Formats: sequence, structure tokens, C-alpha cells
Amino acid sequence: MTTGAPTSPNTARRRPSRLRRYLPLGLAAWLVLEIWLLTVVAGAAGGPTVFLLLVAGVVAGSVVIKRAGRRAFRSLNEALQQGGSPARGGGNGLMMLGGLLLMIPGLVSDAAGLLLLLPPVQKAVSRFAENALERSLRKAAPGSLGDAFQQARMHRPDGRVVQGEVIRDDRPHGAPQEPRPPLTR
Repeated sequence: MTTGAPTSPNTARRRPSRLRRYLPLGLAAWLVLEIWLLTVVAGAAGGPTVFLLLVAGVVAGSVVIKRAGRRAFRSLNEALQQGGSPARGGGNGLMMLGGLLLMIPGLVSDAAGLLLLLPPVQKAVSRFAENALERSLRKAAPGSLGDAFQQARMHRPDGRVVQGEVIRDDRPHGAPQEPRPPLTR
């Protein structure tokens, strides 16, 4: 006799995605590489030099994050004061990611963080991420998060986006309808 929740025969076990499968292995390899590079630099230049490099990375990363955050907040404020909608990130998110990578101890993460601070690299990474997001939204299966995101945006014929909610009426015909609360804000 088995106990537990009954399962339907249609419930098939899904394979984990490539990201879920290889992310732990990639993180472990990155960690080993960072430690190995720090020991090589410590052997060549000495322990105090490595310590100063790590402290400089943390300080530089915090300055970059603070500056990018202020710039993002300033642009949001300006957009809202002008009555428009907030513009896209403008590279502030990638600058913050670069600052975060600078703050993480290690030489590979510092190099990646410094690369993300360069405008041509930011444009290329932004374009790549946008294309990958659009591809994944196009491939979205019904019932997935990407499908919900696509359905949440309703476009009017004049091009304006109307946010709304779909209310399904599954009750049989002739059944009394409950009153809905008024939509107020």
C-alpha cells in the first residue's frame, strides 16, 4: 500500500534545463579558478599585494554601484517629473552588475566587472540579453511565465498598451452573479 498524493499517468517527469544542469558545475569551476589565480598572484607578488587588490576591488565596486544607482534614480525622477514613462535602464543595470562583480573577491570576476563598465561591451551584452529574452518569450509554452507575460500586454489598434485583467466566467448560464467590488485606486 502506498501513501502520498496520487499522480496521474499524464504527469511526466521533465528533464532539468541545461542551466540547472550545468550551473553548479560552472560555479565550482569558477571558484576553483579564482582561488588558483589568487594563489598564483600571491606566490608572485606576495600576500599583501593580493589583499590590496581585493580591497581595491571592493572599494571600486561600491563606488560604481553607488554612482550607477544615483544615476538611475535621477533619470527615473526626471522621467516621472516630465510626465513620461521611465526610460529603459540606460546601462545602469549593467554598471551595477559590473560593480557587483568588482566587489566579489577574485581576479576573474574583477576582469569581468571591468569589462562590463565599458560602453561597447554594455551595448553588446544588452543586445544579446534582449534578443535572448525575445527568443524565449516567442518559444513560451501555454501556461508558462513567458506566456503569461505575453498575455498581460494588450495592444490597442492605435499602438497604446492597455494593462488589464481577464476575468473568466465559468458558472453555468442562469446562475446568479455575485456583485463585484468597484475598481478604485
